[in-house]
Amino acid sequence: MSGPESATALPPTTTTLSEAASKALLAPHSVPFAPERLATTPAEAVAAAQELGFPVAAKLCGAAIAHKTERGLVRLGLADAEAVERAATELLAAGRPEDEVEGVLVAPMLAANRELICGVATDEQFGQTVVVGVGGILAEAVADVAIRLVPIDRIDAAEMLEDLATQSLLGPFRGEPAVDRDAVVELLVGLSEAAQAIDGLVSVDCNPVMIVDGRPVAVDALVEVRS
Repeated sequence: MSGPESATALPPTTTTLSEAASKALLAPHSVPFAPERLATTPAEAVAAAQELGFPVAAKLCGAAIAHKTERGLVRLGLADAEAVERAATELLAAGRPEDEVEGVLVAPMLAANRELICGVATDEQFGQTVVVGVGGILAEAVADVAIRLVPIDRIDAAEMLEDLATQSLLGPFRGEPAVDRDAVVELLVGLSEAAQAIDGLVSVDCNPVMIVDGRPVAVDALVEVRS
């Protein structure tokens, strides 16, 4: 028998996790991240930078912060303790109550000439998919992506890379070695496994995935789940 509760049932909502929480959720599924630390005070940020080695990057981390760069919540190339302390102080002061600030993420500075976008998306008709594409400044210009339905295996993931039109970016490039395709395959299969293992997972956005010495490193990640 239906009653008031069934008549007023609400559709499921979604929640975007913080960058730190997203990375913690994905790391067990073979998604490669740079070593980083979450600091809640400027002093902790300095200690983290000294442990990781200068120069570092610092980003304000919060459950409701999705567009850090647009809001000026990222500091790059911090070369010493004074710069880190100043950046962390400014970032923490810039947090708003609605940001649900967790702290400042401190990570080593990485440089790369090539970037990928990797993730999981949910199609209303077909369900979960794994996505890989060319990232960085070329992303919007070339719109070069490959998509497969979850689950995928290593063969599927390798075929996704073969499907990308911009194959020259995957070979030796500007003095850098060719992309380690096996490492990217492992990343894509890991995303497929995460999609199946994490209850209510709606999307994963790893952007950018920098190619450092040929290997992928996910610099940023956001996970969206049903709540």
